[in-house]
Amino acid sequence: MPIGFVFVMLLIVAALVLGIWATFSVLGVLVTLAIAAVVGWIADRIVPGRLPYGWAGAMVAGLLGSWLGSLLIGHVGPTIARIPIIPAILGAVIVAFVVQFLMKRGIGRPRGPETRL
Repeated sequence: MPIGFVFVMLLIVAALVLGIWATFSVLGVLVTLAIAAVVGWIADRIVPGRLPYGWAGAMVAGLLGSWLGSLLIGHVGPTIARIPIIPAILGAVIVAFVVQFLMKRGIGRPRGPETRL
């Protein structure tokens, strides 16, 4: 076999491996974001009021809640896409309560010219 043929075959195999790795890593990120959005949506249903920015806000609450819940109670219960579900929901509920509290206090709301002091 000529060395050029072997080199081309190695490049093709490397490209396939890189393509498969990139697909699964992107898919993993998308699945993680989807699970975080569902966890944030559950927290939004538990806490009175609404999280701002719809699904994007729920996704951020789910991601922050997963981190916060894991810090508070560790990795307890089932895990989906590397997100521990029980700590994530608990943390997302805490994040949603904090967001609702800050919004009721007027922190984070855009102010118009008529509301400025």
